[in-house]
Amino acid sequence: MILKKISIINYKNLQQVNLGLSSKMNCLIGPNGVGKTNFLDAIYYMSFCHSCSNPIDSQVVSHGQPFFVIEGNYENEQGDEIDVYVGMKRGTKKHFKLNKKEYRRLADHIGLIPLIMASPSDNSLITGGSEERRRLMDVVVSQCDHSYMEALINYNKALQQRNSLLKMEEEPDLELLDIWEEEMAKNGEVIYHKRDAFVKELVPVFQSIYSSISSDSEQVSLCYVSHGQRGPLLDVIRRDRAKDRIVGYSLHGVHRDDLEMQLNGFPMKKEGSQGQCKTYALALKLAQFDMLRRTVSNTTPLLLLDDIFDKLDAKRVEQIIKLVAGDNFGQIFITDTNRDHLDHILSNSNFDYKLFDVLDGNIEERIDN
Repeated sequence: MILKKISIINYKNLQQVNLGLSSKMNCLIGPNGVGKTNFLDAIYYMSFCHSCSNPIDSQVVSHGQPFFVIEGNYENEQGDEIDVYVGMKRGTKKHFKLNKKEYRRLADHIGLIPLIMASPSDNSLITGGSEERRRLMDVVVSQCDHSYMEALINYNKALQQRNSLLKMEEEPDLELLDIWEEEMAKNGEVIYHKRDAFVKELVPVFQSIYSSISSDSEQVSLCYVSHGQRGPLLDVIRRDRAKDRIVGYSLHGVHRDDLEMQLNGFPMKKEGSQGQCKTYALALKLAQFDMLRRTVSNTTPLLLLDDIFDKLDAKRVEQIIKLVAGDNFGQIFITDTNRDHLDHILSNSNFDYKLFDVLDGNIEERIDN
């Protein structure tokens, strides 16, 4: 999938942007806080129907403006053009259109334009709570398996209903509790098995990429931990119903799943340096890219790399440059405050690229390549 053109109006600090893009490498250069990440976020929005950093649509509208609009013109592997439009006026719902036809359900759009984004916030995969690591699994599996997304939507609905019953002061309707627990278990089993298969396939790819970036200097592992491993999920969910009533929420289920991340046999969270944690998170994202490339209708995902070189030594930067400049990647968007890294990538390549200067929400192509 290639994003050929993009138009942005009033998205965060981007007042008006109209760009033609390279089919291979698009490099955005500028100081921190000028709009580079917001530009990547607008591209992310067209794949996932929401911002990467802010789930509240009204808050991505530029300050003092009444609306925002993002339009993208794509070309798929078959040469077909795909037009995506998203717009919203303050106080109204957003409109999301594919080839001028509005979606009835936004979930139907997920996976059409596969995308992986790596950014400094990925450190929360290691230092943050388990919800960050579940989201890592959900973002990829949802893009390549709509049945997974349906199960996830249904599971979360049943979980919310069960928790509402558990919080009641009076004794809840047991038949109703049974119904929502069965719904949780049915969809939870689907989620568990698909997450388990995903992690088993991801791990060897992830370890290979980490090994390449670190020049085999460390050993890493990734292990899926789920209540689904304790037996039939319905039994697990019902096992401590009395305790659930006391705390007022569901203690067991796939909403408690996690990923154990280790470095040389020890918890990554405790043992990893800043550079090692960044390498770990980036290797995970590049492994996800590889899986999407092989599973989503033979469509190469877009790869967004936001300020990935910070906190990494020169040797690791060199290895990352070799990876992303290889033939396995399609269209790439990369940001940096320092042009040296980007010049290094471009000087060792023979592919098409464009350079863009970003300053105070303005983006202009640099014609020096």
